[in-house]
Amino acid sequence: MSLTKWSLDPAHSEITFKVKHLMISTVTGSFKKFNLEAATQTDDFNTAKKIEFTADINSIDTNNEQRDAHLKSADFFNVEKFPELKFSGTKYEVNGDEGKLQGDLTIAGITKPITLNVEFGGIVVDPYGQIKSGFTVTGKISRKEFGLTWSAVTEAGNVVAGDEIKINAEIQLVKVVKEVVKEEEELAEQA
Repeated sequence: MSLTKWSLDPAHSEITFKVKHLMISTVTGSFKKFNLEAATQTDDFNTAKKIEFTADINSIDTNNEQRDAHLKSADFFNVEKFPELKFSGTKYEVNGDEGKLQGDLTIAGITKPITLNVEFGGIVVDPYGQIKSGFTVTGKISRKEFGLTWSAVTEAGNVVAGDEIKINAEIQLVKVVKEVVKEEEELAEQA
């Protein structure tokens, strides 16, 4: 089967998340180090065969060092034991420029299926002759479903950190190389 490989262009990509703080305002965070690899049968992402994303938990940044340290602790991500989060796409369905990406998200050793919304920005050739594709990916997860259950309540009864995490990713991929992969070689690698 002929596969087209795509790799992340980190200079033109970002991963951010938002969570309610005290239920009255929103805190925004990001991951500074992450990677995404994809493989398609053609340049058309409707034929996606592989979508793998990882983020380095140590790169979390909420613009507050104390909060970042707390998020890395055993109260939340437990970076000592689980240094990265991972998403493996299992199904990508497209209708025009809008799509749904289903996959398995693993955070702190817990894996759950999630569905993300994908807006396809298109494919272009940049000034250096590289073929690029762009996507906006959004979704929501419950942090408690992934074992991130730390919670505190103020004297007034306000929850310090909300459960719902809103995800937003601006992704730009670069076409790496088109290569022919024989089914026998794929089977040998999987064995």
